Amino acid sequence: MRLGALLLSSLASAAAALAVVAPGPATGQVPEGLQVTGWTLDSSTTGLLDRNAAGLTTLSVAGVTLAADGGGVSAPNDGALALLAAGQGHDLATELLISNYSNATGDFDAARNHRLLSSPRKIDRVATRLAGFVTDQGWDGINVDLELVRADDGPGLVAFAQALQDQMPPERTVSIDISASTTVDGYEQHGYRLADLAATVDVIDLMTYDQHGPGWSGPGPIGALPWQRDSLDALLTVVPPEQVQLGVAGYGYTWPRHGTGRSLGVRQARGIVHRDGATPHWRAGVGEWTARLSDGTIVWWSDRRSYALRVDLAREAGVRGLAVWRIGSADTLR
Repeated sequence: MRLGALLLSSLASAAAALAVVAPGPATGQVPEGLQVTGWTLDSSTTGLLDRNAAGLTTLSVAGVTLAADGGGVSAPNDGALALLAAGQGHDLATELLISNYSNATGDFDAARNHRLLSSPRKIDRVATRLAGFVTDQGWDGINVDLELVRADDGPGLVAFAQALQDQMPPERTVSIDISASTTVDGYEQHGYRLADLAATVDVIDLMTYDQHGPGWSGPGPIGALPWQRDSLDALLTVVPPEQVQLGVAGYGYTWPRHGTGRSLGVRQARGIVHRDGATPHWRAGVGEWTARLSDGTIVWWSDRRSYALRVDLAREAGVRGLAVWRIGSADTLR
């Protein structure tokens, strides 16, 4: 998810820039009949989790990174372990997320994916290490967030998920995050062998966001409802709905007239629009907010009102639930 590249690299500056804006009404408890996963960074505080836990059933902690050679993985730090304890203290299933994000490039690294997924030996080694974290530290499962997968690495991705299942205790789970596409062929071109993945993993988190963003598109919704519906429809021709969670954006982007835009937490988005004196417009057809600032910058963001419409879409599609990127950027889920 391109947003990860922007948000992970700018976390410190974003935290310092949070605007003070009166919050709207809370979203309520976990929507009846649905599961809700919240992704969070390992730098998040347990207090942040405390404020969101009532709206979650699962916490996924971005806690380990695939090595550049594809044959190793970092260890969870103290922050990740604190979130593990706090998540389970709130009776949340708490997953350890592995990603191929590169701090050196500020983006996800397709090459390290390939080095892992093309090598049965490395697949076994990395799966063994992750299974060790699960067994020794008590994680409830592994969340695979390997992005920019090459089409020819699709079989290796399935093999990696299967290796995790084989090496972890049977009660532990494997979930996988996949980029959205509006056709089955599009999913395959992104390295997702849908039928094989569905037969291997427990949950598929569909990243139905980053439809538009600075650096790869002109201004537009983060994840428009019609595009999300089309992406779900394509996925559900192959994957059982009870395995699928609909991804929900809890953030926004800016598109300035000159230069590169940036990511914004929901509170930040409201703040810059308010301080500018611009008028926010709710676009009902796509289920998001937008505004044009006085300097010509265009802002789009997805907030709790957007989330409520995605709850409706998840119910309409009959899927397992929702997955929100991310706790700390989104409106409080409580």
